Amino acid sequence: MDESQPSPASSPNAQTVRLVIADVDGTLVTNDKVVTPRAIAAVARLQEAGILFAITTGRPPKGTQMLIDALHLSEPIAAFNGGVVVNPDLSVVASHVLGSDVTPDVIRLIGEHGLDVWVYSETEWYVHNPTGPHAAREQWTVRFPPVVVPDYDEHLDRVAKIVGVGDDYAAVARCEQDMQAWGGKRISAERSQPYYLDVTNPQANKGEVVLMLSQLLAIPPAQIATIGDQPSDTLMFARSGVSIAMGNAAPAVQTLATYVTASNEDDGFARAMEQFVLHGRPT
Repeated sequence: MDESQPSPASSPNAQTVRLVIADVDGTLVTNDKVVTPRAIAAVARLQEAGILFAITTGRPPKGTQMLIDALHLSEPIAAFNGGVVVNPDLSVVASHVLGSDVTPDVIRLIGEHGLDVWVYSETEWYVHNPTGPHAAREQWTVRFPPVVVPDYDEHLDRVAKIVGVGDDYAAVARCEQDMQAWGGKRISAERSQPYYLDVTNPQANKGEVVLMLSQLLAIPPAQIATIGDQPSDTLMFARSGVSIAMGNAAPAVQTLATYVTASNEDDGFARAMEQFVLHGRPT
């Protein structure tokens, strides 16, 4: 952790935080997808202090169930980076799906870059190749299997997210640039990991998540703290009063945050809550 940063006790924003919005993978959980006891305790302390806690993630709604159970979540969950917002019982609050006019071309463009394609509806995950890059780990992470289909033509109604997947990180980066140039304002295309390119409705991004939860929970953005590790998380940094980058985040992400904490392998989330949000709060 950067101990040279100003004490949170001197920050009026930190003292007026009423909602924390956390990214999940690379932030709230370890690399082994574990929520540590210290993280669980930090969320409980937030709740005891009257600070609401919500998560936003590229995962599908069903892939957040273990977090709902472990953290006793009561606030809306922004799955697919806000593409589908659900209650803790997984009932849908709001959804922003991809237009049917763009989904075939998104799939085609991802394929032209040599990447595997995954298609997510509001409830299901469809793949061509269940043994392709990262498919097994994704199943282990979200804890439900994909539906294997020969083609996606019959599954393009109400698509929440399309993912380009590959271990050629440069190809994923090129696909991101080309997708953004082609899609313009019709889509949001951001890498959630070096090997994942998430394509969603333009309203399904973490900056919009901050505004959506601000409205749903009647909390001004200035009283919201956000924490994450990826470039896609900087969109919510820009919309919140306090922003915290993980120690495992790239320097370009860290420079856009109010504070920098330790890595997700060193309880960086819990440390951030303790130092930058709960500091000076009664337990």
